[in-house]
Amino acid sequence: MNDYFDNYDVIEKNLKYLTDNHREIYEAYEKFGKLIHEKGGPLEEKTRWLIKVSLSAECQNEYSLRTHILKALNSGCRENEIEHAILLVAPTCGFPKMMRAMLTFRQVMDSQGK
Repeated sequence: MNDYFDNYDVIEKNLKYLTDNHREIYEAYEKFGKLIHEKGGPLEEKTRWLIKVSLSAECQNEYSLRTHILKALNSGCRENEIEHAILLVAPTCGFPKMMRAMLTFRQVMDSQGK
């Protein structure tokens, strides 16, 4: 397994293992994330997802990045807003991280027929 986050089947199997064997821990983690996302402060829904897109890009977590791009789109973010959030990664976190995230973004948009 060269890159865990590039192998979606392995990720899904691992998540299933976690939820089957450690359901309470997973549910607490999900509740924690939802609580911070919804009640953590004054940011609007779209802004929160754009931040999560940028954070996932910086971490080079492609699985999360794909998920956060889709959730950003579902929350009403426009493609150019998501692209801007990814471009903002370059000055602080590095051009290669931004370019990798841009490739993922373009793949997601292609898969959505956009």
